[in-house]
Amino acid sequence: MTNITKIIVTLDFLEFPDTYTCRGGNRTPAINIKNLDAGSVAIMVFNPFIKTCCSFTPWIIWNLPPLSRIPEGIPKEPIVTYPVQAVQGKNDYGTIGYHGPCPPDGEMHRYQFRVYGLDSMLDLPPGSGKDELIQAIKGHVVQYGETVALAR
Repeated sequence: MTNITKIIVTLDFLEFPDTYTCRGGNRTPAINIKNLDAGSVAIMVFNPFIKTCCSFTPWIIWNLPPLSRIPEGIPKEPIVTYPVQAVQGKNDYGTIGYHGPCPPDGEMHRYQFRVYGLDSMLDLPPGSGKDELIQAIKGHVVQYGETVALAR
């Protein structure tokens, strides 16, 4: 069994600015990662507050290079070449790429950004879902960290 080391994951905010929500620009936020020493990065974002399920996933992305800052504004494309190279999957909205927080009026939701440092790139086709990504990263996770942000 591989020993998984901790990475420190942060966002530039504690509560989502409108720019990163469905009410604003719906842009991906920048993600800061410290102590990263991996071959590639995979990210899954979860909203555990959706009442119809246990963990609603508005974004999955993998084969990111091991950068200390994943840039904001990643387009909703299966294969991304700018501002960073990556592959994106189908979120729980049924679309490719990031879908910003959109809680009902009067509710506050917590979004978990889970970052996995992997020992290699994944051989996983664009548009795959979270279950396929979870299967693909098994045995490849060498680092892990997470952070949370609130959305109203």
